[in-house]
Amino acid sequence: MSNPKKILILIGIVIIGIQFIHPAHNTSKQILATDISKMVPISDSVQILLKNACYDCHSNNTTYPWYSSIQPVDWFLANHVSGGKHAMNFSEFGSYTSRKQVNKLSGISNEIEDNGMPLWSYRLIHKNARLNANEKTLLINWAMKSKDILSAKNHD
Repeated sequence: MSNPKKILILIGIVIIGIQFIHPAHNTSKQILATDISKMVPISDSVQILLKNACYDCHSNNTTYPWYSSIQPVDWFLANHVSGGKHAMNFSEFGSYTSRKQVNKLSGISNEIEDNGMPLWSYRLIHKNARLNANEKTLLINWAMKSKDILSAKNHD
């Protein structure tokens, strides 16, 4: 058997083998006492936008697409979700310090204004995450108003 054929067989075995190694999924249907919805008022329209555009990467409950069961895609998604939750986790927002909560809300506004969030790679596949100008304005206004509410609470 030639070397290129051996290499292709080895690659095939590795590809098949990695299909059996899956990271834990980020799924929790429970709404924690630290959830952002328990900390600041969120209208239904804002909540829908947050769920469609943000929560898969920035909460404790990711809705996984069918292709997430294919490796190495599942590893990529797990890493992406882990990074997203590290940057901002709506499910654990209440566990942040007051200062960090205010900073995170400012960050939401800045990221949306700069088209940094949702990521283009996420928008490419998730059409519900493609925010139009009105939706961006709604989220930015909500984030800034929520920041003001939390700032006022912290100064009382």
